[in-house]
Amino acid sequence: MHILVVEDDPTVRSFVAKGLKEAGHLVEMTDNGKDGLFMAVSEKFDLIILDRMLPGGIDGVRLLETIRAQNNATPVLLLSALADVDDRVQGLKAGGDDYVTKPFAFSELLARVEALGRRGRTETAPQTKLEVADLEIDLLSRTVRRAGQKIDLQPREFRLLEYLARHAGQVVTRTMLLEGVWDYHFDPQTNVIDVHVSRLRQKVDKPFGAPLIHTIRNAGYMLRAE
Repeated sequence: MHILVVEDDPTVRSFVAKGLKEAGHLVEMTDNGKDGLFMAVSEKFDLIILDRMLPGGIDGVRLLETIRAQNNATPVLLLSALADVDDRVQGLKAGGDDYVTKPFAFSELLARVEALGRRGRTETAPQTKLEVADLEIDLLSRTVRRAGQKIDLQPREFRLLEYLARHAGQVVTRTMLLEGVWDYHFDPQTNVIDVHVSRLRQKVDKPFGAPLIHTIRNAGYMLRAE
């Protein structure tokens, strides 16, 4: 699943994200309500893990109420150190689908995440393909075709292309790629991204004439048709 984690505690945030990634999920993170709200309304997520107490004027309950007011039905799992019944009821009434109190065992969190994921899949068909112009990415068979022609990619190249496709039409920064594709939460000061993007262009763009992978000067990359 494509999961957004909004949590201001860096230890909890990295602990949750690491476990979810190891379980095979694609994870994006932020540490405040303002950025969390922007990401929640501008991108498509299968699940949001939301800390109730957040800095910056927008706490978890307010963020949740805002996205529900916009008819955003993405399942939301609330995390909170507030364990009182009234606190849990307030979070659920605001639109939360589940509530986990801190501290928690990751195994329990993962079980609840997967349960919410199954519930969401019964309501909407799972996304099994990504398409941008004549590029088709099959997420089940892990295959890529452009103009009907199969393109052989290495696992990391496929992951990079999938990430770009999930953000098609949006600028993807180096930091986003380092975290989302390489699981780095620091800049290793290498040209690993440039090398892989160059290889991807040789396979996805060069044989077909019209480029889909664009460099956005001083910002990052974007996958889009001309």
